[in-house]
Amino acid sequence: MFKRIAVLNVALLSVALASAQFATAEEFKSGTVSDKVFGTQYAPVAPVADRQVQVVYYRANAMGTQQGAAHVYVDREFHAGLLPGGYSAFCVAPGNHSLGAYLKDAPQYKGKSTDVFSASLDGGKTYFLRVREDGHGAPQPVARVEAERELAGMRKQIQALSRASTVQACDYLPMAPAPFTDYALSGDVLFAFGKSGYQDITFQGREAIRQLVSRLKQENANLERIEVVGHTDSIGSAASNHLLGLKRAQTVRRMLLEGGLPASAVQASSAGANEPVTSGCYGSRAEKVACYAADRRVVVRVHTQR
Repeated sequence: MFKRIAVLNVALLSVALASAQFATAEEFKSGTVSDKVFGTQYAPVAPVADRQVQVVYYRANAMGTQQGAAHVYVDREFHAGLLPGGYSAFCVAPGNHSLGAYLKDAPQYKGKSTDVFSASLDGGKTYFLRVREDGHGAPQPVARVEAERELAGMRKQIQALSRASTVQACDYLPMAPAPFTDYALSGDVLFAFGKSGYQDITFQGREAIRQLVSRLKQENANLERIEVVGHTDSIGSAASNHLLGLKRAQTVRRMLLEGGLPASAVQASSAGANEPVTSGCYGSRAEKVACYAADRRVVVRVHTQR
């Protein structure tokens, strides 16, 4: 028997290697809870009280990701089999716990035998852990901002029933709204009516975006996440409005990146005509176009650090 220390992150985890007794392979035949592999898409998790610790364990779906499930163990008991693009959020009591995720685990079942990584987890905190793809079972701590950027679009792993007896249902506290600032750009200043391409941006629109980039750099020390959302008026079909809003948002995103904002932090999406700021516009088409002018906008939403 031997012991070695593996430092994961001084601020998050203190990790040590130990050994334990084998458990039978039959314990891994966990019940299927549904015929689905994945459940709901990830949304930012709420905080928990000091009597609990929250863990979000996830597996990235990127180049170099191996095939098959990564078996996640909590206190030497099977908890989940994470496939690429899957995550599991769960709670335990504060204190020392063993955590790990192992690829190609059978028949050794390392999480129940060797390479058990112990961590001291503080109450009231949320730890984001990424599965390592190099065959090493130690959890890889990730800062929340980076983790939630990777978790965007991932889905909850639901096909297997957890056998970890120390895992608890999370008792969430009310979640405070994420702080953000909206900068609205007039669609009519940016583009001619119905236009959306990079070559369609007006001189005034280019200048407005240039000034916005300068302002964002001055006012925000950390530009962690920026949403560029295209909004349209209600003239036309829902499908065409959604596409127009998306194309305009993508064009503005391109110009933000040209201004020096980080590509990894800026996302583009469309709200179409679903979030109007005007109502009760009547008359001819020209009168409606003029009345709905405020609805045609691109909103740059800057999320600040939590």
